[in-house]
Amino acid sequence: MFSATRRSLLRGAGLGSLFSAWPWNKLGAASTKLDLKPGRLYAELGIRPLINLVGTHTTIGASKIWPDIHDAMAEASRDYIVLEELQEKVGERIAALMGAPAAMVTSGCAGAISIGTCAALAGDDPAKIKRLPDLTGMKTEVIIQKVHRNGYDHAVRNAGVKIVEVSSLEELERAAGSNTAMLYFLGGTSHDYDVVTPISLEDCLKVAHRTGFPVMVDAANMLPPWENLRKLAAMKVDMICVSGGKHMRGPQCSGILAGRKDLVRAAWLNSSPHSDSLGRPMKVGREEVVGAWLAAERYAKLDFDEVDRQSAQQADFLISQCRKIKGLSAEKTPFDRTRRVHRVHVTWDENALGLTTAQVTQQLRDGEPRIAVGRGRKQGIEMTVFMNDPGDEKIAARRLKEIFSRKA
Repeated sequence: MFSATRRSLLRGAGLGSLFSAWPWNKLGAASTKLDLKPGRLYAELGIRPLINLVGTHTTIGASKIWPDIHDAMAEASRDYIVLEELQEKVGERIAALMGAPAAMVTSGCAGAISIGTCAALAGDDPAKIKRLPDLTGMKTEVIIQKVHRNGYDHAVRNAGVKIVEVSSLEELERAAGSNTAMLYFLGGTSHDYDVVTPISLEDCLKVAHRTGFPVMVDAANMLPPWENLRKLAAMKVDMICVSGGKHMRGPQCSGILAGRKDLVRAAWLNSSPHSDSLGRPMKVGREEVVGAWLAAERYAKLDFDEVDRQSAQQADFLISQCRKIKGLSAEKTPFDRTRRVHRVHVTWDENALGLTTAQVTQQLRDGEPRIAVGRGRKQGIEMTVFMNDPGDEKIAARRLKEIFSRKA
């Protein structure tokens, strides 16, 4: 799939001369061992880790990589490889897991969205790839439903396109035309239980394929379960974008682009390591490629029913303990549109108890241990039992009891 359409990695240089010129002995003699005690890395920097009760937020690290994947990534770093060969072989494995024609590892879901958009615009044409984001001679419009607009669609706009918003099937049919490069569909979002998508994915696919342009689904928030991605592939979605570093627990800076072979191949040509591409800064190393592949292998085989039961138990514990604290109310937040994520919404009368939401959030963040929580829609805090460790719910309940008891 990733045929040699760019400058060969080894062209013009013999491997023998490369290795003989490298000062291996000097490098070894000059190296020194880092004096870091195990488990003291963040302490060395004066940083205190925290308990995650806010979900897959990039700002706190999103998730924890599966422990055994660390070793595999370290092994991957010890040898040189041809990156396009690795991407092709790993892509085949991931595509098989998803039931998609092709796949590749990207720099996060946003990276997949960005280079996927480039693929829809420039294809595999070297001149167009080099020209982006100058859209001369290319289609210039991307259709997005108005309710699907979000900060992450900046990854679409990076390519210089004009966003055409639609709010009904009739508007979509009028907007779809010869200048349409792609349709972006937000597959799932957090806290969107009261948002209705006016145009179904099925209808979007019908209109797009009849008119002749691809549909991209941003599936970052459609995990768990893995089956959601297989359903998208079975629907023949042209491009599926997903994060590898959130609930999948691969490297945080990894993602996956899957779908049509021609578009995945074009996305590869529009990305690193191709120097004349808009996606050149979105580099993915061999370590991330291997880590994302192994995370997908492991994640696809998880017992998601058991994961859900464990999360439900943690949420129920938090609710029962919060309700024992005078003045607090606690209840489950409704599930997202496309996945079951257990969240507990805790509220109180701020005037009666003399504690604001901001103060409680800050005390949880500053205390020992530190705890990150979300904010309720109107008032109170929200605790997401999604990416945390077993037992974290007990620590959070104890800390809340301390905060409100101290104030009382």
